[in-house]
Amino acid sequence: MLGKFEITPNNMSNKIVLTKGLDIPVIGEAELRVAKTVSPDTVTIRPSDFKGFVPRLLVREGDSVKCGSPVLADKRRPEVLVSSPVSGTVKEIVRGEKRKLLAVVIASDGRQDALDFGIKDPSSLEAGKIKEAILESGLWPFIIQRPYGIIANPEDRPKAIFISAFDTAPLAASPEFTLGDRIADLQKGIDALARLTDGGVHIGLNAASYAGTPFHKLENAVMHVFQGKHPAGNVGVQISHVCPVTKGTTVWTVSLMGLAAIGARFATGRYDVRRKVAVAGPAAIEPAYADTYPGAPMSSLAGFFGNTEGLRVVSGNILTGETVGRDGSLGFYDNCVTVLKEGTQPELLGWANPIRYKLFSTDHSYFSWLTPWRKYDMDTNLHGGPRAFVMSDAYYSKVLPMDIYPLYLFKACLAGDIDAMEKFGIYEVVPEDVALCEYIDPSKNDIQEIIANGIRLLLKEME
Repeated sequence: MLGKFEITPNNMSNKIVLTKGLDIPVIGEAELRVAKTVSPDTVTIRPSDFKGFVPRLLVREGDSVKCGSPVLADKRRPEVLVSSPVSGTVKEIVRGEKRKLLAVVIASDGRQDALDFGIKDPSSLEAGKIKEAILESGLWPFIIQRPYGIIANPEDRPKAIFISAFDTAPLAASPEFTLGDRIADLQKGIDALARLTDGGVHIGLNAASYAGTPFHKLENAVMHVFQGKHPAGNVGVQISHVCPVTKGTTVWTVSLMGLAAIGARFATGRYDVRRKVAVAGPAAIEPAYADTYPGAPMSSLAGFFGNTEGLRVVSGNILTGETVGRDGSLGFYDNCVTVLKEGTQPELLGWANPIRYKLFSTDHSYFSWLTPWRKYDMDTNLHGGPRAFVMSDAYYSKVLPMDIYPLYLFKACLAGDIDAMEKFGIYEVVPEDVALCEYIDPSKNDIQEIIANGIRLLLKEME
């Protein structure tokens, strides 16, 4: 049974109880304080952050830009822009093989001069004008389409728009701490997005804390309360229980952070994507928050983790983030940096050691299950190598509260069988939704990449 539905009498929101999932007990949660305000010397815009986006360069080295100045456009939909988060000068255009555009590096002047897009009241605008306002400011990439998890097509009118107001991923940033003081911006964002769909804006709240957060006071939206372990905070899981995505239907999703940026555009007329970023993880020094911009170099956060030798620096959380190292930068969609030790130390007896009390096991393989309250100093060791899928579908289903057949879906993606992929639920998932399946997988397969390849195949077939 995936879950049960009930109505809570206090606010008449849908309460959805999820009975499947897994909370990973890892140490290193960020303390709820801003330990450092970072004004980076440079920021890096990476086209690879934007799924479904074919970049066309709009600037040259030496060009001056302001906050909100367009830097990239989508070749297929030129109205979809990516803008500069800082004011300054284009320092470097980084290209790879066959002149593939890898990054645009902008040197900040520290002034944060911004383009003025004009203050607008979304409640008085038609849908076309709202889309135009979001597009011209470069904030449209925050709107993601399901299925496929790509930047939404502005010409579509989605069945509904979904926003998750909580995050259950391990060591994730606290939405209440990062955005609890931006309710006015969030409300403006909701008022704007509500004009773009007939199915309304839907917000997912955490049953354990929603009454104590300011998010439940947001208006002009349908509230849904979710109770359960990770991935209850994933917007894809929430959609599957409220408005499942099927072939031929489209819903849009926006992160809470993106919603605040869209709202700020209407309230102030400025492009403002500054954010509080949780720097966390077992190898972090005094985990806390930094106030900075997307694209900020990891070296500007070095005070949180020191020398990176023997460490893995991840932009994002430990399940879905990207390893970027000290020379990398904060991703456009990320508000968390995770630092872990590289698992290079050999283990005495390895898997044959029955004790291993310092390791967490989802299958009660070690005695650690006797201390369920304990958190663990985890590293990147896989404790084994890749091998063929050997488990039944029920093994992965126990951590995936969605009405799909995960193992059969993974194998269909590996085989490139589009009919089977559709049959077993490819339209409902994106890689982050199956991250826990990858974590518990005894076969050590890169399941998120398997799903990503399946989605790429579907998109290619539609071209």
